Amino acid sequence: MKKILCFGDSNTFGFNPLDGSRYLENERWSGILKEKLKEKYLVIEQGCNNRSAVFDNNSIETTGYKAIKKYLTKDIDIIILQIGINDMQFLYDYDLEEFKKRFKDFIGLIRKLNEKLRIILLCPNEIDECILKSGFNLMFNQTSIEKSKCLIEIYNFISQEFNCDLLDLNSLVVTSKIDGLHYDIENHQKIANALLDYLL
Repeated sequence: MKKILCFGDSNTFGFNPLDGSRYLENERWSGILKEKLKEKYLVIEQGCNNRSAVFDNNSIETTGYKAIKKYLTKDIDIIILQIGINDMQFLYDYDLEEFKKRFKDFIGLIRKLNEKLRIILLCPNEIDECILKSGFNLMFNQTSIEKSKCLIEIYNFISQEFNCDLLDLNSLVVTSKIDGLHYDIENHQKIANALLDYLL
């Protein structure tokens, strides 16, 4: 049976913006894939709250380029990556060219770890202004919002460079008006449905 690794941040983990709990398996997009694809694929969920892609974030588990080495084994056939929005936090003092360079290195590492791997990149949504009135304003500011608007250009470049599939979530779903960062159940379902179109 082929294996799919769903690797990413809190939106892969299934963070509920209403109360900070985790959505049930049949409510979060990666869990929905696990159920819908169980006859054809083994889906492995490896989302983690506050996981960055390329900037050091307190621990190996919450730093994507470090954590990926543990989960991306040679027997993985497909990786679905929903990651990068936490790198927009204002505590990372960098410009977007630096992020682009490091993200390129990150995808290059993934290719090196598993050369035959199919990579599906999910470009994060632009952060909504309402985040500034939420508890996440301790992590994200106006500069974070402006940086997030440039991610699709970077993800387009990376996907072409490394022959990845690309799904722009800005064209598919919207973030919650509670925090401008996470998704409600309906939008998790939309992400799952779009991915099922890729995989079935």
